[in-house]
Amino acid sequence: MSPAPHLRQVAVLGATGSIGASALDVIARHPQRMRASVLAAGCKVDALLRLCVEHRPDHAVIADPAGYAALRDGLREAGLTTVAHAGDAALEALAAGPACDTVVAAIVGAAGLGSTLAAARAGKRLLLANKESLVLAGELVIAAARSSGAEIVPIDSEHSAVFQCLRSCRAEGVRRIVLTASGGPFRGWDRARLAAVTPAQAVAHPKWSMGPKISVDSATLMNKGLEVIEAHHLFGLPADRIGVMVHPQSLVHALVEYVDGSTLAQLGLPDMRTALAVGLGWPERVDSGVAGLDLLAQGRLDFEAPDLDAFPCLRLAGEAMAAGGTAPAVLNAANEEAVSAFLQGRIGFLDIPALVEDALAALPAAPAGSLQALLAADADARRLTRQRIDAMPHAGTTPA
Repeated sequence: MSPAPHLRQVAVLGATGSIGASALDVIARHPQRMRASVLAAGCKVDALLRLCVEHRPDHAVIADPAGYAALRDGLREAGLTTVAHAGDAALEALAAGPACDTVVAAIVGAAGLGSTLAAARAGKRLLLANKESLVLAGELVIAAARSSGAEIVPIDSEHSAVFQCLRSCRAEGVRRIVLTASGGPFRGWDRARLAAVTPAQAVAHPKWSMGPKISVDSATLMNKGLEVIEAHHLFGLPADRIGVMVHPQSLVHALVEYVDGSTLAQLGLPDMRTALAVGLGWPERVDSGVAGLDLLAQGRLDFEAPDLDAFPCLRLAGEAMAAGGTAPAVLNAANEEAVSAFLQGRIGFLDIPALVEDALAALPAAPAGSLQALLAADADARRLTRQRIDAMPHAGTTPA
């Protein structure tokens, strides 16, 4: 008789978001193999409580301390033994502590950095969906994982594809990798058409169901730029060995070209549950709930080069990666502030790359040897970008 499989204890950070929902769907399919032991959310207490009733974790964390009392009382009223926590310190302690052995890092933005680093330093299996952690502090996260023996399994579909083709994060014998981009909702548009884009148009992604910030990043191609920086850290490859191709069907997620001329690609339907099942089950394969790919039904696969004139964010990300140091932190922070202002209707779509370029020019790259230096650069870029947004005379109507 074979021994019972280890019951994986999973902390889902960002549980109320789309990636969190997909992670919990996969976990629920394998009650003998894994369970959600920690659930964390930003400020949506009611949504977190509903998830706690369904999944019965040991711990629940609300990042906003103002929601603590409502979370605590709601858990008590539901008759749950789940312990309530609030604040970043509690989140980081749970990510690093004995309550979990696996962490799904799906908190959007720089807010997810602390818990990601805590999990990496504690030697956890880290299912990394928070791209800002690697963009902002990739060297620190990778160094922490190496030191502790943490196992990073990327959850972005493109990086998961590379991971699967390599069967690890080690890129021996690789000539280059190519990440694919759907092109977003505005593929083929020129700058004149992009000038009038509305937030509602930008968040209507043709292939993926994502939150508003990530959807806008996909529309500007900043998302792909951030993924190139991530790939550099995850797989240890320089910029000239990481390419991007637009692939509107979103079925081929990445390609890995080896020095012998072989190219391996990973294909699948555009559903985050596949990458999450890889991370939760690796090195075994487990059911994700995603159907197989019928290429005959799909009909065709198209590929084209990205338009860097219409979508300069991809170029800006490459320049920030080449500059190194604090430049990626500046890029990420300025982009977060610009996207937030765009979603509020305060600036135009083309103002996003213009503001990012301004921040990179105004805040030259400095050494990034510590988290404090990176957070200072992040704060400087946010302050500068907010000032530029506030000074715009016709916010939301005049494109850059």
